Amino acid sequence: MLTIFLVIVSGMAVGYVARNIPATRYTGKIIGVLIALLLFSLGLSVGTNEQVIANFRFIGLDAFVIAAAATLGSVLCAAWVYRKFFRKKDKES
Repeated sequence: MLTIFLVIVSGMAVGYVARNIPATRYTGKIIGVLIALLLFSLGLSVGTNEQVIANFRFIGLDAFVIAAAATLGSVLCAAWVYRKFFRKKDKES
Protein backbone atom coordinates (compact mmCIF):
# COMPACT_ATOMS: atom_id res chain seq x y z
CA MET A 1 0.00 0.00 0.00
CA LEU A 2 2.85 2.35 0.79
CA THR A 3 4.37 1.67 -2.62
CA ILE A 4 1.13 2.60 -4.38
CA PHE A 5 0.84 5.77 -2.31
CA LEU A 6 4.43 6.76 -3.09
CA VAL A 7 3.92 6.15 -6.82
CA ILE A 8 0.81 8.34 -6.82
CA VAL A 9 2.49 11.14 -4.86
CA SER A 10 5.60 11.03 -7.04
CA GLY A 11 3.37 11.18 -10.14
CA MET A 12 1.66 14.23 -8.70
CA ALA A 13 5.01 15.88 -8.02
CA VAL A 14 6.28 15.20 -11.53
CA GLY A 15 2.98 16.43 -12.97
CA TYR A 16 3.23 19.63 -10.95
CA VAL A 17 6.77 20.29 -12.15
CA ALA A 18 6.00 19.36 -15.77
CA ARG A 19 2.63 21.12 -16.04
CA ASN A 20 3.98 23.82 -18.37
CA ILE A 21 5.62 21.39 -20.80
CA PRO A 22 3.56 21.32 -24.04
CA ALA A 23 3.76 17.53 -24.39
CA THR A 24 1.73 17.08 -21.19
CA ARG A 25 -1.45 18.07 -23.03
CA TYR A 26 -1.49 14.53 -24.49
CA THR A 27 -1.48 12.91 -21.05
CA GLY A 28 -5.24 12.33 -21.02
CA LYS A 29 -5.21 10.58 -24.39
CA ILE A 30 -2.24 8.43 -23.40
CA ILE A 31 -3.95 7.44 -20.15
CA GLY A 32 -7.11 6.51 -22.06
CA VAL A 33 -5.18 4.25 -24.42
CA LEU A 34 -3.28 2.63 -21.54
CA ILE A 35 -6.50 1.98 -19.61
CA ALA A 36 -8.03 0.39 -22.72
CA LEU A 37 -4.95 -1.85 -23.07
CA LEU A 38 -5.12 -2.81 -19.39
CA LEU A 39 -8.81 -3.69 -19.69
CA PHE A 40 -8.12 -5.71 -22.83
CA SER A 41 -5.33 -7.63 -21.10
CA LEU A 42 -7.60 -8.25 -18.10
CA GLY A 43 -10.29 -9.62 -20.42
CA LEU A 44 -7.70 -11.75 -22.17
CA SER A 45 -6.52 -13.13 -18.84
CA VAL A 46 -10.07 -13.93 -17.73
CA GLY A 47 -10.93 -15.45 -21.10
CA THR A 48 -7.99 -17.84 -20.98
CA ASN A 49 -8.69 -18.96 -17.39
CA GLU A 50 -10.64 -22.21 -17.75
CA GLN A 51 -11.79 -22.21 -14.12
CA VAL A 52 -13.37 -18.77 -14.50
CA ILE A 53 -15.02 -19.74 -17.79
CA ALA A 54 -16.38 -22.99 -16.28
CA ASN A 55 -17.93 -21.11 -13.35
CA PHE A 56 -18.97 -18.05 -15.31
CA ARG A 57 -22.69 -18.77 -15.09
CA PHE A 58 -22.43 -18.90 -11.29
CA ILE A 59 -20.30 -15.82 -10.80
CA GLY A 60 -21.69 -13.77 -13.69
CA LEU A 61 -24.63 -12.21 -11.84
CA ASP A 62 -22.59 -11.56 -8.70
CA ALA A 63 -19.84 -9.94 -10.75
CA PHE A 64 -22.37 -7.81 -12.60
CA VAL A 65 -24.01 -6.62 -9.37
CA ILE A 66 -20.65 -5.80 -7.79
CA ALA A 67 -19.45 -3.97 -10.92
CA ALA A 68 -22.72 -2.03 -11.23
CA ALA A 69 -22.65 -1.04 -7.56
CA ALA A 70 -19.00 0.03 -7.79
CA THR A 71 -19.72 2.07 -10.91
CA LEU A 72 -22.75 3.72 -9.34
CA GLY A 73 -20.75 4.51 -6.20
CA SER A 74 -17.94 6.02 -8.25
CA VAL A 75 -20.34 8.17 -10.26
CA LEU A 76 -22.11 9.41 -7.13
CA CYS A 77 -18.80 10.17 -5.41
CA ALA A 78 -17.46 11.98 -8.49
CA ALA A 79 -20.66 14.04 -8.73
CA TRP A 80 -20.37 14.98 -5.06
CA VAL A 81 -16.70 15.98 -5.44
CA TYR A 82 -17.52 18.04 -8.53
CA ARG A 83 -20.36 19.87 -6.79
CA LYS A 84 -18.36 20.39 -3.61
CA PHE A 85 -15.06 21.56 -5.09
CA PHE A 86 -15.26 22.39 -8.79
CA ARG A 87 -18.64 23.89 -9.64
CA LYS A 88 -18.54 27.64 -9.92
CA LYS A 89 -20.82 29.48 -7.57
CA ASP A 90 -23.65 31.44 -9.15
CA LYS A 91 -22.92 35.14 -8.88
CA GLU A 92 -25.80 37.25 -7.70
CA SER A 93 -26.12 40.58 -9.51
